[in-house]
Amino acid sequence: MSQSPTSSPARPARYRHFHRIAWLAVALTLCVVVFGAFVRLSDAGLSCPDWPTCYGRAAWPGAAQEAVGHAASEIRPFETHKAWREQVHRHLAASLGILVLVLALLAARRRRYGIAQVLAASALVAAAIPLYMHGEHVAASALAIAGEAILLLAALRWSNLDLARVAALTLAVIVFQALLGMWTVTWLLKPIVVMGHLLGGLTTFSLLLWMAWRATDRPIRLADAATLRRWVMGGLILLALQIALGGWVSANYAALSCGLDFPKCAGQWWPQADFREGFVLWRGIGVDYEGGVLDGASRIAIQLAHRVVAVLLALYLLSLAMRLLRTPGMRGWAIALVVLTVGQVALGILNVKLNLPLPVAVAHNGGAALLLFTLVSLIARLRRPG
Repeated sequence: MSQSPTSSPARPARYRHFHRIAWLAVALTLCVVVFGAFVRLSDAGLSCPDWPTCYGRAAWPGAAQEAVGHAASEIRPFETHKAWREQVHRHLAASLGILVLVLALLAARRRRYGIAQVLAASALVAAAIPLYMHGEHVAASALAIAGEAILLLAALRWSNLDLARVAALTLAVIVFQALLGMWTVTWLLKPIVVMGHLLGGLTTFSLLLWMAWRATDRPIRLADAATLRRWVMGGLILLALQIALGGWVSANYAALSCGLDFPKCAGQWWPQADFREGFVLWRGIGVDYEGGVLDGASRIAIQLAHRVVAVLLALYLLSLAMRLLRTPGMRGWAIALVVLTVGQVALGILNVKLNLPLPVAVAHNGGAALLLFTLVSLIARLRRPG
């Protein structure tokens, strides 16, 4: 949208260390995403039944006796080897939230009432947390929604000359991520929330990465940049679909629904599968989804969908790599894309054949993030000459 002279700078005007803070946030986001996969895959997602504390503590109890007497202990017995994982993940996510808040404040400081809007939204969200902890869920939700509305309206009104729009949008995504993290616990690993939490984390990663590259200002100038960007965007859409399916597989505990068979599934090329039941997104609240609730045919349907899209994505990315290989100056990007694609396919196969070992499963999530890094970096940097 057009901006008045008083609300939009004529040229980018950013704090000189803005790009360094953005890259630090990118690195921390990658850590949060990978560590979150470790928490989820090690079945530690419900190890702290309360939120944002863990059995009433800012950190976590050092022993089971310290958790006795807290209301959370009536929901789930305390497990020392799991609780620290969940709470460390929360603290890492909170640290990332602070970094994104700093970026939003720096980007908005030259906008009319920009800092006031970011601070007001953050204050509303912060005030919602103690209300939620004291059981005032309606009031807490109202404050959080008001804070989100302020950030989204600011993102719509501001231009992106100084990255103010994307910074405000990223902060809004971080706030929604916190809500998804809360619902992951309180709604007992509801699959749609778990999948949304994964997608939200990688959306945050993508927005921060795009912001970091734009703030660094190191474009790749090519005559056919527009065509290449369209190719890359197609790959990004397919990758997003595959990540969503991967999150759905994990949230429904369908990774080993085909047994240890590959490329066949349960001894057949196309076994009986219930796609309608497997892709029901909303099943109500109050069900404990730890371990999954679907039958075998439904889980097989989810796994088959994940495998089919994996083949399509791999073929598309390898085709994109071949196109990049024929483009002067893009050989390194092409090689990186081939290595990451082949590596990701290999990790997916190893997950099945080796009975889902935790290091391989976590690496598979990290590989998806690295593929995302490559595609988003290309979109951010590819530009026409001049």
